[in-house]
Amino acid sequence: MKDKIWLSSPHMGTSEQKYVQEAFETNWIAPLGPHVNGFEQDLQKYTGVAHAAVLSSGTAALHLALIEVGVGRGDYVLCQSFTFCGSSNPISYIGAHAVFVDSETETWNLDPKIVEAVLTVAQNPALAAKHPQIPVLPQMPKAVIAVDLYGVPAQLETLKEICARFNVALIEDAAEALGASHRGVACGAWGDLGVLSFNGNKIITTSGGGALISNRREYIDRARFLATQARDEAPHYQHSAIGYNYRMSNVCAAIGRGQMEVLDERVQARRANFNRYVDYFTKWNSKGFAIQFQPQLEGDFANRWLSCIWLNPAENKGISRETIREGLAADNIEARPLWKPMHMQPVHEGAQLVSNEPVGTLPICEKLFANGLCLPSGSNLTDVDFKRIFEVLDGIFKSA
Repeated sequence: MKDKIWLSSPHMGTSEQKYVQEAFETNWIAPLGPHVNGFEQDLQKYTGVAHAAVLSSGTAALHLALIEVGVGRGDYVLCQSFTFCGSSNPISYIGAHAVFVDSETETWNLDPKIVEAVLTVAQNPALAAKHPQIPVLPQMPKAVIAVDLYGVPAQLETLKEICARFNVALIEDAAEALGASHRGVACGAWGDLGVLSFNGNKIITTSGGGALISNRREYIDRARFLATQARDEAPHYQHSAIGYNYRMSNVCAAIGRGQMEVLDERVQARRANFNRYVDYFTKWNSKGFAIQFQPQLEGDFANRWLSCIWLNPAENKGISRETIREGLAADNIEARPLWKPMHMQPVHEGAQLVSNEPVGTLPICEKLFANGLCLPSGSNLTDVDFKRIFEVLDGIFKSA
C-alpha cells in the first residue's frame, strides 16, 4: 500500500527538542514552569493581545471563556452551527442553551445580520413582527461565539460592533486561525476573549493544548485560577470555588515554544497549498466544471489551515464531494467533508435555530456540508505528494 497522505499532520521544526530537553534537564516536568510562561509571552507578542493562559485544549479555553463572561445555567449563547463540536460543547458543560446561527456566504462564518436581528428582538420583543424569521428568546443572550472557520476570519469588526452595542460578550474561537488576521488585527484579538488550539492537526501543535487570550487581565488571572483546580492561597489545599484541571504542562509548552519559531513558515506553506489547488482547479473550471473555494473578505489574511472546496454535482457532470473523497481514499489520501453542522448532530436535537428563512433549517451551512470537502493541507506536503493528489483528481475529472 502507498504511504498515507494525511489531511493535516504535525510538522515539527528544529527547536522543539531543545526546549523539551531543557525541561527534562531542569526537572520542570509539571503543569507549570518557565516554558509555560515563555509560551504565553510568545503568544502575547505574536497576537498583540496583552494576556494569555496556555491550557490543556482549545475546548477548555472556551469553557473558561464562557465562565469569565458570566454565562451560567439556563443562559443563552449564540453560536455558529457550522463548526467543530469544541465550539459548542462548553455551552452544554455549563448547562446553558445554544442557539445555532446560520453562516453567510462571504466567508462561510457566523452571519452578523442574523446575530443583530436576534439581539434586536431579544432586547425589544415588540419588534418581532419586523423579523418574522427570528424567535423571541426568553432573555438576552449572554455571549456570541464566532469561529474563524478553517483559518478564514469571520466578519469580526462587524460582530464586535454589534455585540458592543447590545452589551453582549463576544468570544472569538480562533482555534483554526492562528496566524490569520482581519483588518490588520490578529485573529483571536477581536473578542472579549479569544480561543486558540494546538491540537495535533492544527497549524502548530503541542500534541494537545490550547490558549485563552484577552486584553483584560482579570479574565486571564481568573482563568488561570480556575484552570488549576481553583486552589486558594493557603499552606494546605483549600477551594472556595469549583475548579478544573486545565493547565498545560511545561513539557507541552516547550514544544509550543519551538513551534512558534516556525509559525510564519507554516502559514506560508498552508497558503501556498491553497494557491496550488486554486491553480490546479482553474484548469478544470476552464473546461466546464465549477469548483468553488472558501472565500475571504477583501483585505483579510487567511492562514488557510485547510484548503476547502465546494462543488454542486449538477454543475460538475455528476462529480460530488464523495466522488472526490472516495477517489482520494482509494489511493490512501485523506480528505474530509466540511464540518457537519452542530444543529444536525444527534446530541443537539431540538436546539433553537436561527437563519434568514422562516423554517427550522440553516440552509447555508447545510448546503456547505452537503457538498464541501477539505483537501490535504499539511505544511509538510511535498511536490511528490501533490503529484499523486493531482493524478487522482485528473483521473476523476477526465472520467466525467
